[in-house]
Amino acid sequence: MKGGGWPLVLLCLLVTCIWSIPTYAHEGESKVSKIYGDSAGLAKEQQAYTGGPKIHDVLRKVESADRGNDGRVTEALFILQSLEPTNARLSRLERSSGILRIFTHYLKEVFYILFMNGPNYDESSDTGQAQKTWGTPLAQAVKLLEAAAKEGNTDARFLLADINFFGFYSHPRNYSKAFQGYYDLAMTTGNSSAQHMVGFMYATGIGGAVQRDQAKALLYHTFAALGGDTRSQMTVAFRYNAGIATPRNCEQASFHYKAVAEKAIQFYESGPPGGRSIIKNAYRLADDEGGVYGEGASVSSSGVHAIKGDVGSNTHAALEDVLEYLDLMSRKDDFKATFSLGRLYYDGSRVLDRNLNKARVYFQRIARKYWDKEGNINSKAPPGIDKIAAKAASYLGRMYLRGEAVKQSYDQAAKWFQRGVANGDSTSQNGMGLLYLHGLGLPKDELKAAEYFRTAADQDHPSAQVNLAKLLLDQGDTYHANSYLELAARHGHIEAFYYLAEIANQGVGRDRSCGVATTYYKIVAEKAEPIHSSFDTANEAYKNGDVEGALVRYMMAAEQGFEAAQANVAYLLDEEKSRLSLDFLLPIRRSRPSFLRNAALALIYWTRSAKQSNMDSMVKMGDYYHAGIGTQADEEKAAACYQAASEFQQSAQALWNLGWMHENGLGVEQDFHLAKRFYDQALETNQEAYLPVSMALLKLRLRSFWNTITNGRVNSIQNEPERKKEWSVSEWVQNFLKDDHTNFPDGDDGDDLTNPVTEPPSSEDDLYLEMDESFLETLLILSLAGTLLFLVYYRQQRRLNHRRLAENRDQAHGDGVPGAQGDNQVDRGLFPLPGDPELNNWVAGGVGH
Repeated sequence: MKGGGWPLVLLCLLVTCIWSIPTYAHEGESKVSKIYGDSAGLAKEQQAYTGGPKIHDVLRKVESADRGNDGRVTEALFILQSLEPTNARLSRLERSSGILRIFTHYLKEVFYILFMNGPNYDESSDTGQAQKTWGTPLAQAVKLLEAAAKEGNTDARFLLADINFFGFYSHPRNYSKAFQGYYDLAMTTGNSSAQHMVGFMYATGIGGAVQRDQAKALLYHTFAALGGDTRSQMTVAFRYNAGIATPRNCEQASFHYKAVAEKAIQFYESGPPGGRSIIKNAYRLADDEGGVYGEGASVSSSGVHAIKGDVGSNTHAALEDVLEYLDLMSRKDDFKATFSLGRLYYDGSRVLDRNLNKARVYFQRIARKYWDKEGNINSKAPPGIDKIAAKAASYLGRMYLRGEAVKQSYDQAAKWFQRGVANGDSTSQNGMGLLYLHGLGLPKDELKAAEYFRTAADQDHPSAQVNLAKLLLDQGDTYHANSYLELAARHGHIEAFYYLAEIANQGVGRDRSCGVATTYYKIVAEKAEPIHSSFDTANEAYKNGDVEGALVRYMMAAEQGFEAAQANVAYLLDEEKSRLSLDFLLPIRRSRPSFLRNAALALIYWTRSAKQSNMDSMVKMGDYYHAGIGTQADEEKAAACYQAASEFQQSAQALWNLGWMHENGLGVEQDFHLAKRFYDQALETNQEAYLPVSMALLKLRLRSFWNTITNGRVNSIQNEPERKKEWSVSEWVQNFLKDDHTNFPDGDDGDDLTNPVTEPPSSEDDLYLEMDESFLETLLILSLAGTLLFLVYYRQQRRLNHRRLAENRDQAHGDGVPGAQGDNQVDRGLFPLPGDPELNNWVAGGVGH
């Protein structure tokens, strides 16, 4: 292409990128109020029950007792409310299989590198010069807050600290000012939210505002936890549970986790009948890329965790493609596809927002195919639709019960649940149980409720199992209640874990177990993300390209003990994502911000994630110790990390690394044979490791061969000895009997004269072996025969001696003529003759002699 064509290319690139930039409409809720939902204590949780915080409720979250009637703070809040959220970087595109979207994604990346890769903000720059970029409304709001803060207004002081920390509305982040604001507020007023932020900044040293000090972090978090701050309660519980800056203390960990778990259950049960629907936002960023080491090399995407599917399957299809396919099949009257669409939109996920109206439409479409308006079964209903229709009826009943996308109506809920019960649907049975249990539109009847719950529980319905367990606990039947709770816990039911924790903590019907109780309390606390977690805003910031904002919020969740957040922080700070980087091919490389260059902090979070059974994080720890990243190089620690990650036979990367260290004698004794064993295990764990393992084995065999011929000191590769099975007596006899048949070929009934065997034995040793076996068999048979003859002869001699002794006694005591009886005695020879009375005794073995 000639030089004159480049302006046209750049123009097309610019138009494409501007076209793809999303616009942010004002949603009636300011960014400040949204962030305040993550930085306040119990007040935020109470407002979350009604759908999230409002602007006029922000002041309630500051926990100040002397806010007074300062209109400047209120005016500043309304100014901030009028501002629209802005983003310094372009919004990220979701991964898609569409060619146009992939092309647009990379065009935007190039556009960012060329035109938006400016220098990072420097906190030491002139504040007045920075204020010129804020905009008049933002500057006006900040001035109002500063004026109120100088007069001691605690609300204004807290708001200014948050603005400087989070960087609301393109306000430059200034962590030093934020720390000073939080610290002054915590020391003068004892504000628990400020104490939490001071503890967080001491724990992480974020922005270099203060040196990391884990002891001070625990101190401030403890004060905040005792003041009721939920996030600090989570943090203190995790530190006592993991032993961070303090000895491990199960009782303290259980105490603080229990406090959060009680708030979690209160939040869950405060919703509509059946509990709140909680969508999980805690996930690992690396999983979207196939794991820390990429697709096929990470534990999360290889071996037993690999997403497997043939060429024609939809295993690797994007969500948009799946929805489009299901919608197409639904239009063709595929009721299974219609139900799947309804369920997807009803449940929702982190990549698909809940749409209750769409879900209701799909469920009603199925119901109309099976029932008419009077509730009778349609004679023209498709075959096999009865079970699907029952499930759709259960969802419609649930929506009427909870008032989701429809006006709440217990009568309508009962009608739909009864239709589902008629076809044996477990969700409908659980719904009818709830109506009878709480008397919602039906007479309150715990016995009927228990019957419905039991029927649904027998079909492995988790909510029914929990509901039945609660009734059993009220009756004192701890044994059966515990069994149902354990069954429900397999499905991850939050109430099941809570009641199991209570049983273990109080020792009801079993020995008290602090460890079990702490584990279950932690699970319950982490499931209630909306009351304390910052995952939702962190994910949104990362999606919008605000990596620093995402990093800060992931850190807050990581300090609370979320393993996914710890892995995310380490992943964002990791500078060793690829050993073979192709950045040198780019004419202009994107600079890595300074806040992402903290290898020591990355190692800390890799370690914490690894302690919570993340195998990829454990391997990463080994890499850091091996290369000396963020710490001093220590080959022994690296080998220990790889050894720990390889114990479960899940990480082929760990096994390969361990084989390489044994091959080279780094951190472990050099042993070629042991290195080969680990290479083989890596291939057994993950077949995708065939190429690196084959290359490593080729090199290893060459080194082992050279070591052998030069009499080296390293243990060379040896043939694995075949382990012989130890036979029992019965197995030995069976194999001995079977050996007689193995000496003859199949179908050989005699000498084959037509095809005489002309080939000699394979070797002279084989001939001698066959001769020795025949000779031993002959010798054994002769020995047995000789032994038998000896026993017969010995027996006859004993019989003759016994008879002679008897005759001599008779002659010595007899009154007849000596020798008269002996003269008449007939000689019968060696064996009794036929007809002789002694013949039977002789045949029977001399019974009676």
